[in-house]
Amino acid sequence: MSLSLAQLQHPIVQAPMGGGASTPALAAAVSDAGGLGFLAAGYKSPDGVRQEVQALRERTSSAFGVNVFVPSGVPAAHAVIERYAATLQGDAEQHGVELGEPRHDDDGWHDKLQLVADKRVPVVSFSFGCPPAEVIDELRRRGAAVWVTVTHPREATVAARAGADALVVQGVEAGAHRGSFDDQSPGEISLLPLLQLVAAVVDTPMVATGGLATGHAVAAVLAAGASAAQLGTAFMLTPEAGTSPTHREALRGDNATALTRAFSGRTARGIVNRFLREHSADAPSAYPEVHHLTSPLRAAARASGDADAMHLWAGEAHSLAEEVPAGELVRRLGEDARRVLAETARRFEPGRGP
Repeated sequence: MSLSLAQLQHPIVQAPMGGGASTPALAAAVSDAGGLGFLAAGYKSPDGVRQEVQALRERTSSAFGVNVFVPSGVPAAHAVIERYAATLQGDAEQHGVELGEPRHDDDGWHDKLQLVADKRVPVVSFSFGCPPAEVIDELRRRGAAVWVTVTHPREATVAARAGADALVVQGVEAGAHRGSFDDQSPGEISLLPLLQLVAAVVDTPMVATGGLATGHAVAAVLAAGASAAQLGTAFMLTPEAGTSPTHREALRGDNATALTRAFSGRTARGIVNRFLREHSADAPSAYPEVHHLTSPLRAAARASGDADAMHLWAGEAHSLAEEVPAGELVRRLGEDARRVLAETARRFEPGRGP
């Protein structure tokens, strides 16, 4: 059964966070609290995704979503990858690993599309591009609502014409990867301006995401025209999230974030550390080749607790993340947003000053 945004008890969507933070336990807790939980299919094998969908359905009968990466079309030039690999040799030697094979693949695109269709996942969202209209039509025929992540009004127009049921409008404040269709020119527009720009060109429902962590922020994007707010970093300290201990510790601080291609070859926002500072200038736009190249290094850093050599994806408001159960966070965000909107409306009633 597909899901309409109007059916949510609370207008809160848990962002699909690839790399381990999204878990069946987290998605179930969010959905059972009246929001919409998501699993991240990116980087996982189709069998791994199938197991997570099954585990989630064993935990809840509530609706949920699965996010799928749209494949990058053109492999990166071998010489470009070789040059970047040479700059990483010192890091690899320091952690006692060999760099990975910088292969180009489609992340199991066809198998994952078949899986979410066969499993009749209620919401299927896409990042890194817009799937063809026939893919969207087939998923909708199989009962799914289809969402497409956009970072620019041009992308919103493409997704709306392809038949998307909703647009995940991602501001540049967001943590982790930009959902842009073209990494050579990723959308870098702040969320509130982007919501206005998208609403000016399409009338497709919008799910706002990027730097949201409080009920006031949720209220702000609802007032700006969004039907719901999607939060990622705000859920990363919840006990249900699969965030590593080293990443959790970094999120508790107030260090700055920055955009980088250093870890994956695709523009993403993370907490500034040594690896990001030293390698961002050299990193090419080459996803997923760079992702595979650095994967052993990042895994070794994570295993050893080296926060200076692993990716620390986080949005600009990461210091506001709280260590509370995910369901409690959903309910509080929803209730706070309603209260803020009601109070704001009362302030501007005729005869009352702001």
